[in-house]
Amino acid sequence: MFPIHPGRQNYLAGSMGEIRPNHFHGGIDIKTDQVTGLPVYAAADGYISRIEVSSYGYGYMLYLSHPNGLTTTYAHLESFAPAIEQYVLEMQYAKQAFDVKLTPGKNQFVFKRGDIIAKSGNTGGSAGPHLHFEVRDAKNNLQNPLKYGFTEIQDDVAPEVVAIAFKTLSIDARLNNLFGRQELPAVKNGPNSFVLRDTIRANGLLGLEFNAYDRYTGAWNKNGVQEVNIFVGGKPHYTHLLDNIPFDYQRMVSWHVNYENLKMTGKSFQKCYIDDGNTLPLYNTGSHKGKLKINPGATYPVTMQFKDSYNNTTTLQFIIQGTLPISAHTLAKTVKKQQINYEVSEDILKIMALDTGSAPKNINLYIRNRRYDLVPSYTVQSNSIYLYDLRGGLPDSLVFNGTTKKFYFRQIIPSGTDYSYADNHLALQFYPNTIFDTLYLRSGYDAGIWSINDVLTPLFQPLKVTFKPQEPILDKTTAGAVWLGWGNSRAFINGTWKDDQFTFTTRNLGKYKIMNDLKPPTVKLLSKSPTLVRFKVGDDLSGLTSYRAEINGQFLLLKYEHKAALLYSERLNKSVPLRGELTLWVKDAVGHETIFKTRI
Repeated sequence: MFPIHPGRQNYLAGSMGEIRPNHFHGGIDIKTDQVTGLPVYAAADGYISRIEVSSYGYGYMLYLSHPNGLTTTYAHLESFAPAIEQYVLEMQYAKQAFDVKLTPGKNQFVFKRGDIIAKSGNTGGSAGPHLHFEVRDAKNNLQNPLKYGFTEIQDDVAPEVVAIAFKTLSIDARLNNLFGRQELPAVKNGPNSFVLRDTIRANGLLGLEFNAYDRYTGAWNKNGVQEVNIFVGGKPHYTHLLDNIPFDYQRMVSWHVNYENLKMTGKSFQKCYIDDGNTLPLYNTGSHKGKLKINPGATYPVTMQFKDSYNNTTTLQFIIQGTLPISAHTLAKTVKKQQINYEVSEDILKIMALDTGSAPKNINLYIRNRRYDLVPSYTVQSNSIYLYDLRGGLPDSLVFNGTTKKFYFRQIIPSGTDYSYADNHLALQFYPNTIFDTLYLRSGYDAGIWSINDVLTPLFQPLKVTFKPQEPILDKTTAGAVWLGWGNSRAFINGTWKDDQFTFTTRNLGKYKIMNDLKPPTVKLLSKSPTLVRFKVGDDLSGLTSYRAEINGQFLLLKYEHKAALLYSERLNKSVPLRGELTLWVKDAVGHETIFKTRI
């Protein structure tokens, strides 16, 4: 049974396998008429096997286990069925905590198909009222709920293709005579049919990426595409299907998509090739792993199919023509001031040099103080492009036309193993699942800021970091690492001090500094009465980590709604009014404590 408004048409705010900033969406988000408090129905007979309450993530969540081995989950709930609600409240008082994970007995909360098990809500990390609904198998794989024949969701609308991207995957590959990545808009040329306007001229190893979306009948919000098939010369070349995703692999979305492009532009391009380190069981390819080997003189007709959960299908067609690259030996125009930039793509160091001369010059590349002459791979206008495979050794610096540029490559870090790195400023401990693929480690320290590669490099599992500050930290008790993210965003990370070194774990590369949180949490009383007390709470930097309330020395449960920074009371015995001395303790991550007292 559909858990919201069974028997009538409904709509989705999110589909199975959708690309989220750091995970695959593991179920469907069912709209709830932009309100909370709708009845949530049991999808089938079963018992409540797990209950979770959290200020973050899924908020209020139920796990309903079924005789066939499947489990359905219901998240961001406002409240549970009365018997469950009372049980949870009693356990919260017994544990003296709001956040709880409970596993009741098999016969404790048994429901029939269609029984009301909860009310819909907006708790946890939800951005608006809806029900997050999942179907999990016995191995905790997330299955597509729409495969179970719910007629409440109707879809006769085929996916729309926005753009296709092509990326060179080997040092000798070229795309329209260039090395790198190019995006081309998809052009609609008929019902459910798209093309690329121009023939793609290329050679070497290429990867395809796409940006597409789907809609449901009667809805305008954009959802994900379920299945992609690629045919080259009429033969199957690549397939991925986002219908069954292992729960522990959700974060591998960062390797399934073009992560750098997603972070830089907000556009989600899914790769149609399997990068080294991607172990998701979603693909069907040959030994080529979806990569295209383009040979000069050959023609490659490509058809891409995009399907949604209801098999509505859209096609996109284009031609790749294999051609030999053209390398100009003169610069088309000159500039007054030379400039050198570089970037790393997979294993390739790409150096771009704006030259003041009319003929391309070699670059002197220095590796362990030995000089290597690097000739231009090709030229574009006043740019000379140089390509170097980093697997040949990490360069220390380069000299171009009298200008020296220093690199900050430190070490080649292999994936899939424990690996340590240390220098005068930091130490890093990589674990087998920390990085997806080989990492060409770059690090530096300047004016109290550490840099570790950049924010465009994703991590799968945490990295252990130890900083060695060059200036003394006067108050270590209030100090921690602060990740300097996009724009003005920052995130405080607590850790441990040993002597003068600070150790912590993180899932983010980029820039960090050690900062002190000097201010205690803030507490503001919003209202108080014999039935309810409400507070507004906040913290300057490190964030709240604990809170506790007592009335007349007895524990009083406070619920925490982090999105609104609210604490509000819930009495165990509703017949006993709140009267007397109320004390609230609030702590942040570095131990600052604010104590607030009032009488009710």
